[in-house]
Amino acid sequence: MKVICAGLSKTGTKSLKAALEELGYNVYDFVENFQFLAHEWTKIIKEGGTTQDFRRMFENVDAVTDSPSCYFWDEIHKAFPKAKIIFTMREDEDTWAKSMWGQVQASNNPLLLFLFKFSPTFQRMQKWRDIFLTAMYGTCIKEHFFRPADFNMLLAKMTYRRHNAHVLQNAPKDKLLVYSVEDGWEPLCKFLEVDIPSTPFPRKNVRATLVKEFLEEHPIVSKGKREIMISFTVSAILLSYGVFRFYKSSPLTWMKEIPSYISRVWN
Repeated sequence: MKVICAGLSKTGTKSLKAALEELGYNVYDFVENFQFLAHEWTKIIKEGGTTQDFRRMFENVDAVTDSPSCYFWDEIHKAFPKAKIIFTMREDEDTWAKSMWGQVQASNNPLLLFLFKFSPTFQRMQKWRDIFLTAMYGTCIKEHFFRPADFNMLLAKMTYRRHNAHVLQNAPKDKLLVYSVEDGWEPLCKFLEVDIPSTPFPRKNVRATLVKEFLEEHPIVSKGKREIMISFTVSAILLSYGVFRFYKSSPLTWMKEIPSYISRVWN
């Protein structure tokens, strides 16, 4: 582990992730933490963890960004004391809260809600997300098809205050960069002691565009869509067979056979 990004979500974390990847770092963000470390994170949040746990989780990772790793920056740094810490924050609390609220509402995307309902992978992701959001903010996102999502912004802002104060007061000053992605490459590359790229600094998730980009580009979404197609295909087959049996036998006889038929299908 070389870099720990301690800024909460909606402080430029996606742009920072893209910048670090352009500099050659292997970065674990929200999705990577879910894909490869969901079980470990669930254990840590529900039961607790040790320095050895974090060292084992991230021994082959160069950098971490966003939730839930940003919230556990201190514990990760104890496992990797030579790592540098980049702390991003917004100009003020209200600006952050407005941006966070926009992200929450963007999660009400119909396709994402459909994936949460019918894809086993996304059902696990939603459950995992709710576990760490509740641990961090004392609340979690509740999406709805026909009305705005719910999220307790009062509790979220209180977490933002406490988290920022903890980082600024306790992060080792010789290893800390307080950074805004608006500052671009120069302070970041100077802090990391690497050359400045010739390409423009990346800008990601501006005005909560992350969900749309994620649904269009990420391979895990394709996996979720395939799972939905399989689920619907199996359901259609079961329904068709049920209708066929209904017309071939009396309703009472057909209903008695349902449990044994389902058992044969799934076993």
